Amino acid sequence: MTATLARIVRYPVKGIGREELAEVTLTAGAPLPGDRAWAVLHEGAADTDDWQPRRNFLVVASGPKLAQVTAKTGGDSRITLRHPDRPDLTFDPKTEGTQLVDWAAPLWPDQHSRPKRLVKAPPQGMADNGAAQVAILNLASLRALSDRVGQALDIARFRGNLILDGLEPWEEFDWIGRTLRLGDVTMEVTDRIERCRATEANPTTGERDANTLSALEQGWGHRDFGVYATVTAPGRIATGMTVDIA
Repeated sequence: MTATLARIVRYPVKGIGREELAEVTLTAGAPLPGDRAWAVLHEGAADTDDWQPRRNFLVVASGPKLAQVTAKTGGDSRITLRHPDRPDLTFDPKTEGTQLVDWAAPLWPDQHSRPKRLVKAPPQGMADNGAAQVAILNLASLRALSDRVGQALDIARFRGNLILDGLEPWEEFDWIGRTLRLGDVTMEVTDRIERCRATEANPTTGERDANTLSALEQGWGHRDFGVYATVTAPGRIATGMTVDIA
């Protein structure tokens, strides 16, 4: 198998904003730098900075309008968030978390516990599986799922880190236990990613408009899309690089 790294994406604040990168340097045993490094707790969650399950945070699965948020991290670590229905927000997550809480509140459904506090993630990040890994997605699998759903789906629905092109649909599921190489970087693929209702939300409109979970179940007998991998050898990666599998 030979594939191309088509996109690199991170999510500075869990569930709130995606950021496209041209290149990044990966560290062994760590997530993508800056990925899910912060998260907004709601009032129904334990008031701690420890890892917690996604239901305790503001996330797209419960607040589909959050899918529309894009992010940009500055050289001073300040983050700029943009949403079509909100003014742009630039804030320092270390000292200005209340600004983000107030900014996101109108995008969060009234029936859910209200946003409470921005928390700094533990070293492994605040990914759903609680592990220091990267999420890898296959554009060919997206095209197969789009055909099943009957509409073109944006890969942003699936909130992955490394987006690959040039594969067969669902080929990534055969990689469990195998090693991917991008230049000097190696990654051990460990698990398939089971999906939730976040994938139903359109990142352009913020509306739930595709029954992705039902399509996965009816078409392939599972709710999985993408795979997790652990970085085992560090280095720089960039879009356009060739991905090889051992």
